Amino acid sequence: MITANAGEFGAALPNGGVLIGLDLGTQTIGTAFCDAGWRIAGPGKTLRRGKFAVDSAAIAALIAERRVAGIVIGLPLNMDGSEGPRAQSARAYARNLGPLGLPVLLWDERWSTASAERGLIEQDMSRAKRAGRIDSAAAAVILQAAIDTLAGGALAPLF
Repeated sequence: MITANAGEFGAALPNGGVLIGLDLGTQTIGTAFCDAGWRIAGPGKTLRRGKFAVDSAAIAALIAERRVAGIVIGLPLNMDGSEGPRAQSARAYARNLGPLGLPVLLWDERWSTASAERGLIEQDMSRAKRAGRIDSAAAAVILQAAIDTLAGGALAPLF
C-alpha cells in the first residue's frame, strides 16, 4: 500500500511499529528511524545512491536490522503544492519498494532540508560535517512530522 494519507497509513499499522524515513536525493538517500510508539525520530545512515537493486538491498538490510513496520518517503512537492519530476520520481521509488511488503507513506517534504540545516547550525556543526549529515537529518525532520501527525501529537492552539 502506498498512500499520502496519514490516516490510511496509520490504519495499516494499528499496533504502531518502528518506521524508516527516507529523503531521496539525487546522489544520496538520507535515512531516519523512529521508535515503535511513534514519539521521536532520529537520523540514521546516509546511503550513496546508485542502481535501484543496490539501494533497495541496503534499505532492506536496514529494515530487517531494525524490524521496521512501515516506510515514510519524503515527497518533494513544489512550493505551490503541485508535483514536478522529483515528486514523480519519489512515487516511482515508492512503487519499486513494493516487494518489501511494507506500507509506504508519502510525506510532504517542503522545508525539511532548511529545517534540518537550521538544526545542525544550532548544534554549532561545521559546514563540512553538515554536508555529510544533512540528508539523514532531513529524513528525521520528515519522519518526525509524519509521526507527530500519526500519533496525534500536533499541539492545539492555547488560545
